[in-house]
Amino acid sequence: MTDPISPDLKTAMRRLRLGKLLDTLPERLVLARQQKMAHQDFLLLLLSDECQRRDSAASTTRAQRALLDPEMQIERWDSTANVTYDQELLNELASMRFVEAHRHATVVGPVGVGKTFIAHALGHIACRHKYSVLAVRTDKLLKTLKHARLDHSHEAELRKLLAVDVLIIDDFGLDAMDATESRDVHEILTERDRAGSVIITSNRGPDEWLATFADPVRAQAAIDRFTSNAYDLVIEGESYRQRLKPKSPAAKRGPAKRS
Repeated sequence: MTDPISPDLKTAMRRLRLGKLLDTLPERLVLARQQKMAHQDFLLLLLSDECQRRDSAASTTRAQRALLDPEMQIERWDSTANVTYDQELLNELASMRFVEAHRHATVVGPVGVGKTFIAHALGHIACRHKYSVLAVRTDKLLKTLKHARLDHSHEAELRKLLAVDVLIIDDFGLDAMDATESRDVHEILTERDRAGSVIITSNRGPDEWLATFADPVRAQAAIDRFTSNAYDLVIEGESYRQRLKPKSPAAKRGPAKRS
């Protein structure tokens, strides 16, 4: 079968870094003939394909740099899970208007209900909206900052946390913080107030965070500043983690038929 795309056209498209369009060009040519598209409409169709491809690739790159779990995306959330939450509030957060307004969000609930999943899913949506994102567990964040003091890179590490549009802090409030860790958290929450968005997941509500700080005065200032500008999404129910377990091939096929 004769290739409908000439070698000269392929060469020109690759020189212009449009080589990825060659993957779908044959079917687009068929569509154009079937619908008798005007030249301008056909060109717009091709360029729209390329724009979508580049946007998707850029979003994927941002998500990788953000350390987001690739499986935790909102379209993969199992809506049949036995958990309850405010769907209207989740929809509002997914709109990213809270990021535009430099507001924050807490995702609170017991172990295993999907708090991290929801936070990372919001992070993926932010990446698609071309926001910069960083997701990190609280213990790893505090350990990194503590070690950074030893090699005098603390300011650089802190700037990374303050520079992104959306900072996701996972599993906050699990352990008591010492004086140094308390100062770091206070600085992060204070500096990011109305300058960027923070999403915090926690097994404890914000009213219980005070006890985890070494300095009550510093803690009260940081928590009050954060909570006064934050949405609170509460998730309750059974563990969502069972939904994430890999299934055996037999389970995916369903029960065996009896002969």
